[in-house]
Amino acid sequence: MRLQFVGAAREVTGSAHLVHLDGRTILLDCGLFQGRRSEVGEKNRRLPYATGRIDAVVLSHAHIDHAGRLPFLVKEGFRGPIHCTAATRDLCEVMLADSAHIQEKDAEFLQKRHKEVIDPLYALRDVSTTMTQMRPHQYGGRFEVVPGVWARFTDAGHILGSASVALEWEEGSVTRRLGFSGDVGRSGLAIIRDPEPLADVDWMIMESTYGDRDHTSVEGARATLARVVRETVGRGGRVLIPAFAVGRTQELLYNLHHLTLAGEIPRVPIVIDSPLASEATAVFRENTAIFDTTEPMVRVHAQDLAAIFDFDLVQFTPGVEDSKAMMRRSGPMIVIAASGMAEAGRILHHLAHSAGDPRSTILIVGFQAEHTLGRRIVERRETLKVFGEEVPLRAQVEVITGYSAHADRTGLQQWLAAARASSPRLQDVYLVHGEADAQDALSAQLSAQGYRVTAPEPGTVVTH
Repeated sequence: MRLQFVGAAREVTGSAHLVHLDGRTILLDCGLFQGRRSEVGEKNRRLPYATGRIDAVVLSHAHIDHAGRLPFLVKEGFRGPIHCTAATRDLCEVMLADSAHIQEKDAEFLQKRHKEVIDPLYALRDVSTTMTQMRPHQYGGRFEVVPGVWARFTDAGHILGSASVALEWEEGSVTRRLGFSGDVGRSGLAIIRDPEPLADVDWMIMESTYGDRDHTSVEGARATLARVVRETVGRGGRVLIPAFAVGRTQELLYNLHHLTLAGEIPRVPIVIDSPLASEATAVFRENTAIFDTTEPMVRVHAQDLAAIFDFDLVQFTPGVEDSKAMMRRSGPMIVIAASGMAEAGRILHHLAHSAGDPRSTILIVGFQAEHTLGRRIVERRETLKVFGEEVPLRAQVEVITGYSAHADRTGLQQWLAAARASSPRLQDVYLVHGEADAQDALSAQLSAQGYRVTAPEPGTVVTH
């Protein structure tokens, strides 16, 4: 077996790892790089592997930093199967279409504003072709990826449909297994089931996003959300939440519904200003069979789980005119809009409108990668560049780490320990999907526990 790390190596976007086995090549994830346009543009167009030599893709989940380059891979000639869970396939259908739309709009903007002619990374027709190549599977079912190599998905507990992957093959009379964590979720998240560890693996490729810190509790995050809403509404301002349209938005809706029913926050409009979030919420409604039935609100709405996302204060604004009309309204409100790192989407319009208002609050509820607008908000820069214009940052800034859908350093170590409990052979761990500081900290802790830990640089090749 030969592993080649070609994405999310010493960084948190662009997830892509090659597994070479007996003349076959399997690609684990094919994510989009995110960050500075001048840097990631070239990286996203440079596939460090020949598409004709990839036999199959195994996809951990639908987030764009894991699935966002699949249509480009297909556009460049890949015609093999893309294995994923059924819910991941459903989410990819709306998320990749949205990504194609963003690619086209970015190309139009560059041509209009900077007279720079650039082709979109891919178009809707490439997304349509990609969807025909997706092969959905259920959790726990064993399926053949390429001749002689089998795989099994377990619930990663990260977003709807997210999976950890175990690849299995025979070496003589010995069965070998490679584990890939995907993104490991957290126990106790609303809606999503708790993560399940991979069992009986020889080697592990593991994410490390929060390898150097622990989160506040899920209950603490909900209490902070309630406080921020109460204080901001009391000032007459708006709560602006840049949030991933898939997973984070639905979890926030769940908690805002819960807090409203409990009387812990005032009754104010809750606006979901994201066409993708509207479509993704519809996918959640269609996949209630994999919800976590131990969650209180899920039990309350057991007869109609879709009602979790539909209550009288919520307004979805799929159309541009709906969004503009909402923007013109006065008075306090809660606005949840994509994107999660404030790099694109309608959240930019809200920041341009309200970032200079000291009554309002920008609430950050997820990881913000280096060089993104979201990171600059977390750093509380004096000004933000939005649509090429300087906007003063006078709004309050609050950060809640408890809403992260990623396991923290304690959760990652517990997940890995559970995997090793079923397989004493597991010693080699390859840390991916993390910035250098997080990986170095986690590497030191895991090494002290007896693991052989590597944080591969981009392009690193390892042979076993």
